[in-house]
Order: sequence, then structure tokens, then C-alpha cells
Amino acid sequence: MLNHPSVEAAYDEWRASVAAIAPARALPDPQFTFQADVWSTLMSFMPGLMFDFMGSAKRSAMAREASAESTVQYRTFVTAVLTTAAEVRKAWIDLAFVDESIRLREAAVGSLNQSSALANAGYETGRGMATLESQMRVANEIAKAHAEIDALRDRRAAARSRFKSAMGFAPGEADPAWPLQGLGPTALPGEDELWRRAQASNPELGRMMAMVEMAVAGVEVARSAARPDFSLGAMANLVNSQPDPRMIRAVASVTLPVWREKIAANVTAAKARNDAADARVRAELLDVAAELAQGLYMVRENDRMIAYIDGTALPNLERISASAEAGYQTGASGAEMMSETRIMELDLRSERIAALREREIAATDLSLLTAGIAPPGLPLATGAATP
Repeated sequence: MLNHPSVEAAYDEWRASVAAIAPARALPDPQFTFQADVWSTLMSFMPGLMFDFMGSAKRSAMAREASAESTVQYRTFVTAVLTTAAEVRKAWIDLAFVDESIRLREAAVGSLNQSSALANAGYETGRGMATLESQMRVANEIAKAHAEIDALRDRRAAARSRFKSAMGFAPGEADPAWPLQGLGPTALPGEDELWRRAQASNPELGRMMAMVEMAVAGVEVARSAARPDFSLGAMANLVNSQPDPRMIRAVASVTLPVWREKIAANVTAAKARNDAADARVRAELLDVAAELAQGLYMVRENDRMIAYIDGTALPNLERISASAEAGYQTGASGAEMMSETRIMELDLRSERIAALREREIAATDLSLLTAGIAPPGLPLATGAATP
């Protein structure tokens, strides 16, 4: 997953932002200057060197702004890692769902073939009144199951392509090892704990908070424009026609930040960006709360469906199936009842695996909201560190 291009791009952008901190707090580059006096001939030629001096408070403010921007880029990197991890898990969920669905339908085909053999035997012996109809119904179900298996195999090819892409493999590269683990319910903490983790660790919320810090630093940078900057330098005369060729000319300058309206406008704009960043944090909190509620609803709804199928529907169907088999053995019913119960069992198990898939996708989204989707041991610090 760490080889995925989106993760690599976010990491490189973070590295670039870290490298930009040192230039932000450094002094400006020195300047090479020269002056020449020409009157019919070259009277003087004075090369020199100038240094610009920016106040330490201004450079510190610019360094804090660059550091805050680095934190934003770090949070973007963390978001890319967690989002990619969620995509990997969702691709695995789809792949496991398709594999289990194919297994169920292949098992159903075997059961339906047995039912077809029983229906054929009943038709040949004249047992039952609707055996020809039973034969056709079972044959239709077998053909339908084969068509569904073919469609699921195409879907598996697409799911494998998605899984391979999520793992960062290009189409022409060798396939990764396909996961074989079946689907199972992921344990989740309670609603209060999920909300606490989301507030503390949500990657997008963390990025928004880092943008607030960058905006605060931007306000200080805008205010520092009211402080003047200085330049100092010296030039030496290199032309011998002058009375004293060793003459040194000192040069100094200072900026005059007299346009207070411009400075005030820059400060106002920086404060407005700060207010906007703070509002985005509040908006993101609302979105996180809504997504958390929606994810919990999806998990609970599918948990109820799985509990109904496991606790009520399948046990009752097993009793019906046992009764149908007993009736067939005693001649009280035909083979069509057995085939119908097997088809119903297939449908129930398919509904269960579909509900489990939806439940696990919702659980993955909840894990992404709380930054719990990252692989164990991945060093994701709480702040922007040097790569």
C-alpha cells in the first residue's frame, strides 16, 4: 500500500514543505553591486557587496507559517495513507464477497442437480402429479445459477483489478497474492468512543486544524510587514585615476512601510483566512458527526439482518427442509419441495453475505473516520516531523 502513487506523491509534497522551512527563516541572499562614474573616460569603478537584514521577529513568523504549512502537508500525507488503506480493505471486501458468492452458487448447482435427478426419477416412475413441471423449474434454476456464476466470475476479475490497483500495482505488473480469508464481522467500539476518536484522530479534521494554525501564522506574517528591513554594504574604488584608489564607500538603506492602508488590508485578509479556516473546522466536525451516525446506522441495520437470518430464517428453513426430505422419503411430497427449500436457503445465504459486505464497508468508513484503518506499526505521528 505504501507503494501507491498517491501516497508517494503526498509524502514527497510533505518532504518539500519541510525543506521550505529553512529558507523561510533564513536571511535574504547577499547582492553583488557595482557603480561606475563616466566622464569622457572611466572616472571610477566601484564593485561592492550588499546584505539585506530582515528582523528576527519577521523571519520567525515566516518560519512558523512555513512550519504550519508543513503540518498541513503532513496531514494530507496521513489522509492519503488512511484513504489508500481504506480502499485496499474495501477492495478486499468485494473480492471476499465475490469468492463467497461463487462458492454458494456452485454449492447450489450441486444441490439443484441432485433435485433434478430426483425429479427425473419421479417422472420416469410416474411418482407425483407435477414432476414435469418440477423438472422444468429445477432446470431453470440450474441455468440461472450458471449464468450468475459466469457474471460473478467477471465481477471477480474486476474486483481483482481494483484490489491490484489499490495495492499500487500497475496493470502490466505481476499479480499480488490474492487474499483467501473469508468475511467476518469487525468488532467496533461504542458510539461515544467512536466520536471521541473521530474528534482526536480524524485525518481530514486534523488537516483543517493544521490549516487554522497556518492561517494564524499568516496573520503574524502580515503584521510583521509594518516593521522596516535594512540593507548594508560597501563598495571599493578600483580605478587608479582617482586621488585615492583605496576609497571605500559605505551604503545603507532602510525600507519605509508607510502605506498603512496596504498593511492593514493584508492583515484583514489574513484574519479573514483565519476565520474561514476556523469555520471549515466547524463544518468538518458537522460532516464527521453526520458520517458517523450514517455509518453506525448501516452497521446496526445489517447486524439486525444478519442476526435475523442466523437466528430465525435459516433455522426455520432447516426445519422445513428436513420436513420436505422426510415427506419425500415417505411419499407424502415430491422432489420439488426439496428443490424449493434449497433455493430459498441459497437466497438467504446470499442475502447474509450481501448484508455482511455492506456492514464491513460501513465499518471501514467508520475506521477511516477515526484513523483506525492504518496498518499496525505504521509510524504516523501526531504532528509534522522531519521525513
